[in-house]
Amino acid sequence: MIVRLMLILTVVLLAGCGSAPTVPEKSDVAVRHPERSGGAEEVVLFSLGLLETKYRFGGRNPDAGFDCSGMVSYVFDRAVGIRLTGSAADMAKRGRRVAADEMKPGDLVFFNTLRRPRSHVGIYLGDGRFIHAPSSRGAARVRTDSLADGYFAARFEEARSYFD
Repeated sequence: MIVRLMLILTVVLLAGCGSAPTVPEKSDVAVRHPERSGGAEEVVLFSLGLLETKYRFGGRNPDAGFDCSGMVSYVFDRAVGIRLTGSAADMAKRGRRVAADEMKPGDLVFFNTLRRPRSHVGIYLGDGRFIHAPSSRGAARVRTDSLADGYFAARFEEARSYFD
């Protein structure tokens, strides 16, 4: 409860901060909205605002609910103007591969949760935590979890970044 309160307080306090570096254009990114700028910090802050949003298979907005790739697509589009499309496996084909010990907030983390490579995706928050839209293991809502958790640690596959 205290961790959640601290995350919400952080979001509120940082919402008024100045602008962040712009997102570099990448050939593997489908669309970048030129009128928007921002970076990994905006991705993290925006994603935290979706905590407790309900899960829905195929969901792509907070009113309908999210699945994992829908949440990531929504966050990247709204926070930094990067349109990511497709499934978690499709997203894993793009971006720059990042070593696990070099992950930074805003990077995408991929897991094998359905006995299929890269079947689940979340957004790395830092300090070994990530935010995602899981379909099970408790309430099916957007939440944060630890990469060190036995379930996720055993299923972690890779991280990818869309930021320099």
